Amino acid sequence: MQGSNAGRADASPLTRARWRLTDAADTMLSALFPGRARRLTPYIFLIPAFLIVGVIVAGLFYIGDSSLRVLDRSTFLQSEDYSLENYVNIYERAGYRSVLFRTFSGTAIVTITVLLLSFPYAYLMVRTQSSFLRKFLLFNLFLPFFLGQVVRAYGWLIILGQEGLVNGILGQLGLANISVLYTNTAVLIGLIQYMLPFGVLMLAPALTAIDSDIEAASEGLGAKWYQTLWHVVLPLAKPGFVAATVVVFTITLTEFAIPAILGGGTNDYVANAIYDAFFRVSDMGAGSALGVVLIVIGTTLVSVLFALMGTGTVGFLKEDK
Repeated sequence: MQGSNAGRADASPLTRARWRLTDAADTMLSALFPGRARRLTPYIFLIPAFLIVGVIVAGLFYIGDSSLRVLDRSTFLQSEDYSLENYVNIYERAGYRSVLFRTFSGTAIVTITVLLLSFPYAYLMVRTQSSFLRKFLLFNLFLPFFLGQVVRAYGWLIILGQEGLVNGILGQLGLANISVLYTNTAVLIGLIQYMLPFGVLMLAPALTAIDSDIEAASEGLGAKWYQTLWHVVLPLAKPGFVAATVVVFTITLTEFAIPAILGGGTNDYVANAIYDAFFRVSDMGAGSALGVVLIVIGTTLVSVLFALMGTGTVGFLKEDK
């Protein structure tokens, strides 16, 4: 205390004035927020998060309410009475069933493909000893984020078009042109390219947490590289795989722009059908019912994944503690 007071005495007048203001502010805060009240400070910072969640819950409640009201075609107003007709129409109409099947099957294909492609990319980026190669891989990983989703989708229009890059190369080789554009295959290609960086970003931290000495020890005990990969690296990287699966699956499930651009209006996903119901047909009930079905099925599948595989990086952090 004596040293502190001596330091203050030797300080400049401006510095002493700042200290006095700081002491006064601390005294005021101590009076306004006693020791017990200060324990509430972390919860006060959570208020914005609770407000955001509250808005989301209110929106979901509104969507659920609209999904139970049928559109009156004569007045284009929703009915006052509740009904399950919108959900029955989703089950009975072949168009809705086709959209749902295309969405979930395409999402599964994209998720599996992204996991298979992102693991070697993330592993090389984490384990390489070359600083140049690591920076090069990081640059290529983040570059697509600066281009934007719509720009990348239109880029695939140029690549996959009838006079595009792919058919130009095939023509130079004397091969017949292929018609990929405006098909579900084109949508899957665009989605895989769009989601690949997300998969790598989810896997890289999990692979970084695996000490390279563990792999060296496995190889030192006589294991082949593929045995080390299968029995050591992949099990330890499970949190990253779970996180990558959830992120890629949920984002792809609600994708709108790429199916709309590369699908040509004939390979829509659920998000496109919801948009059409709201803004082209003005049927809020049908669009809301599709949204509820998408939320329920998607949440159920993610919950099953968590139940079978754990909670990904969240469980990984808990184990570290």
